[in-house]
Amino acid sequence: MQGNAESALTMNMPATKKKSVWKRMAQTWELYLFIAPAFLYFLIFHYGPMYGIQIAFKNFIPAKGITGSPWVGFDHFERFFNSYYFWDLLWNTLSISLYELAIGFPLPIILALAFNEVKDGFFKRTVQTVTYAPHFISVVVMAGIIITFLSPSTGIIVHIIEFLGFEPAAFLTDPRWFKTVYVLSGVWQSTGWGTIIYLAALSGVDPQLHEAAIMDGASRWQRIWNINIPTIVPTITILLILNMGSILGVGFEKILLLQNPLNMEASDVISTFVYRSGLVDAQYSFSTAVGLFNSVVNAILLITVNQIARRTSETSLW
Repeated sequence: MQGNAESALTMNMPATKKKSVWKRMAQTWELYLFIAPAFLYFLIFHYGPMYGIQIAFKNFIPAKGITGSPWVGFDHFERFFNSYYFWDLLWNTLSISLYELAIGFPLPIILALAFNEVKDGFFKRTVQTVTYAPHFISVVVMAGIIITFLSPSTGIIVHIIEFLGFEPAAFLTDPRWFKTVYVLSGVWQSTGWGTIIYLAALSGVDPQLHEAAIMDGASRWQRIWNINIPTIVPTITILLILNMGSILGVGFEKILLLQNPLNMEASDVISTFVYRSGLVDAQYSFSTAVGLFNSVVNAILLITVNQIARRTSETSLW
């Protein structure tokens, strides 16, 4: 009889557990209602369109639709991998992303640490406003500013270089300068705004730690190195994981606006190639395959870096 009772109890456990889950959800329905818009947004606009990924494995014919188009397997992927431009696209995308990561990632940290050491006042508020302001400039306006400032005939930066007695480079047409112009303009636009996250993390530092360090004779640099930086390390780790997860996701908007036939050698990346193949040349299946390859590589990098961070530290996305 005892065995029968235990088996009956085991059979009732899933139903009881399921009931308790629904009961907890009913008790906190306001929280689920609050998160519902975000959940529906991702479900409709991110997961819903994933149905169309299958055209990467088909010879998509618009007249026949997605279901009526014939399957071709991995033909589009093989075509991309065997193409003469595959390695050029991959190198341009990786080099721009790593260049941007190497310069753009540490600068907000340095700026946040500097802001944190400055006392509240007119100077600090002014500098913060000046550094935050470029973030609110749209990509189209930013590209227009870059083209205007670096124009060989009317560019103010070109005129300043000539006034100083130097020969200005062809910033907009020379492929060797494209990545530098793209990265530095992006750093100018995003560095100030990126400091907000680190300043929020630095606000959690206990002032008593600094007071104790001062009493022990620690210098300002020693307090920054041993108190402030360890406090923001978890935030740095999370943002580094997210950045590594989008290493091949170089946004095509500004690149497309700055791109021209003369700098195509350095400016053509995977995202601009997908745009040109899919929307301009109407190669829907091929461009979907290239975009899917890009997304899969980013997902693998995100998972890999997250696992490395999880094994080497206590901070990770999951």
